[in-house]
Amino acid sequence: MNPTDFTVDSPGRLVAIADGTQAFVPNALPALVPLGAEAVNVLAQASQALGLLQGLVQSLPSPQILVRPFVRREAELSSRIEGTYANQEELVLFEIDRDSATEKPDVREVWNYVSAFEYGLKRLEELPVSLRLIRELHGKLMKGVRGGDRHPGEFRTCQNYIGQKGQSIANARYVPPPPGELSMCLDAFEKSMHAESQQPFLVRLALIHYQFEAIHPFEDGNGRIGRLLLPLLLVEKAILSHPLIQLSAYFERHRREYYDHLLHISRSGEWQPWVTFFLRAVHEESIAAAKQTRAMLDLRAKYRDKMEFSARALKIVDDLFVTPAVTINQVAKRLRVTYPTAELLVRNLIAANILSADKTRQRNRVFHASEILNLAQEES
Repeated sequence: MNPTDFTVDSPGRLVAIADGTQAFVPNALPALVPLGAEAVNVLAQASQALGLLQGLVQSLPSPQILVRPFVRREAELSSRIEGTYANQEELVLFEIDRDSATEKPDVREVWNYVSAFEYGLKRLEELPVSLRLIRELHGKLMKGVRGGDRHPGEFRTCQNYIGQKGQSIANARYVPPPPGELSMCLDAFEKSMHAESQQPFLVRLALIHYQFEAIHPFEDGNGRIGRLLLPLLLVEKAILSHPLIQLSAYFERHRREYYDHLLHISRSGEWQPWVTFFLRAVHEESIAAAKQTRAMLDLRAKYRDKMEFSARALKIVDDLFVTPAVTINQVAKRLRVTYPTAELLVRNLIAANILSADKTRQRNRVFHASEILNLAQEES
């Protein structure tokens, strides 16, 4: 990290650490960031698109059945930004068969993101987004995976940095605050999440995301936790009742810009390029989420028309939108019916072209709802 890259307008200070290297300590967030014409225009577009998405969500008869597909996709894309890859089919298979001998390490890592996300949504019923909740989310994210030896659920007590693999801290792209500065930074960050502000919350959310990534409070997993906080805060502030939005889709498509904008703030104190970029992500992904939600609803209606003669089949159909694969044993357990009855129901769903058999497995065969799966992983 070159100190000469940091201007006098940088929203923080450089402090010396070991071996003559310097680290960046961000200031508390400003109460108000002036917005130019472009940012104001994109803010209006983003607010309108997000409002339309929330209106659509409120009109859904069962929005909760669509949450898991969006959470899985957000987990996949946020993890992909960090170089961890698992597709929707792998996640679904892991979900229904946790003891799979063919499990890839990346699959469990991405599934941990799903688990942390859903844990956070449930935890919001009794605890606001806070440092305590953030530590809990990190513990879930890092449990039993690579990086799990780096104190999951605990803020770091050592220096970390952002750079290429094998690169020394002296050549790092960015060096966040040293451990001795973390407590002050995190206290200011927690207050900023819930401070009263005249700034529209979407703008405030962009600033909050920057601040978390600038602090980089954990030894590992900071990017994923920072992005996970975005939908949680949207839900907590009642801007969205259900997290049917995938901001990581936009960040992943524009990965270099995403990283560059965040670093540019630390160096120059110019907030508007990042805020505009973030608001554009909200705008585009709100539109994409509404389109995908309508497509899911249309597909669900088509399936329900096919199976309207059977209440049990309708229950399976709704379950498939949550997890688009199933075994006969799972159907029997969920519906509390015998294995032969469950087998007949699955056959009926195959005949209706809703399920298809995975021919690669001979025992405990898995049946896929391929149309649902394909829709869930469509690029926006």
